[in-house]
Amino acid sequence: MNRLTDTFSMANGLGIPCIGYGTWQTPDGETAVNSVKCALENGYRHIDTAAGYANEGSVGEAVRLSGVKREEIFITTKHWVTERGYEKTIAACEESLRQLGMDYLDLYLIHWPMVEKRGENWREVNADTWRGFEKLYKDGKVKSIGVSNFLPNQLEALKLTAEIMPHVNQIEFHPGYTQPELVNYCKAHNILVEAWSPLGCGKVLGDPTVNAIAEAHGKTAAHVCIRYALQHDVLPLPKSVTPSRIADNTNVFDFELTADEMKTLDSMPRTGFSGFYAEAAPADAIAFGE
Repeated sequence: MNRLTDTFSMANGLGIPCIGYGTWQTPDGETAVNSVKCALENGYRHIDTAAGYANEGSVGEAVRLSGVKREEIFITTKHWVTERGYEKTIAACEESLRQLGMDYLDLYLIHWPMVEKRGENWREVNADTWRGFEKLYKDGKVKSIGVSNFLPNQLEALKLTAEIMPHVNQIEFHPGYTQPELVNYCKAHNILVEAWSPLGCGKVLGDPTVNAIAEAHGKTAAHVCIRYALQHDVLPLPKSVTPSRIADNTNVFDFELTADEMKTLDSMPRTGFSGFYAEAAPADAIAFGE
């Protein structure tokens, strides 16, 4: 990857810009509009939102105000846990499109899996929801479909009934929390991994190991975290509402982490972990928001 608009390829052959701008915890209204608009002005062409973030309307407004053509921007949103099931999934996507003011999505994700501790029928619920995703994909409402926070056992269960396997799995990934078993599973099944919280909820930015590597390159800890994801062939979704940081997070294409530095980061103890496991997801996941 040499620039912001270089792309990873998904299993359906479509490209996705290699760094996305994340909007989790970005307040709806002026803050969200201005930050997304700032991201687009600084060259981002991949914006990630969700129904659960309650800012889809502002994301859509920012796109329209930016002057960048819709077809030049890769838009992802996510399906909320209260809308599981085939019919509710179709309706949820239509509502997200209405909120965004758009007639298609580039990527639609199941935000959280139904898990065993929430019901013995978790496999059937996830399969029924996924049927809705496949219908939306076949109808052209969404160009790619995927999941978020799915673990290998949940993906294996989905595989039993799916006609189309997820193109993407968006998970927590950063130095100090890399979920190697899950990442390796996804890569083996041609599922692109995206990293939410690639800066480790901000906590990794103060880590001395990360900062020593950053200093060696004349870079920041944030640059190292974003570069680390890219060199693992994982697509990072950094977020900020500060214009200078939104711009600076793109300055990761003029250096490369060495093999030894990658190994050092790989072996870091747990750092910056959100404390949130997919298997422990609350029924509504609202407290965490992801």
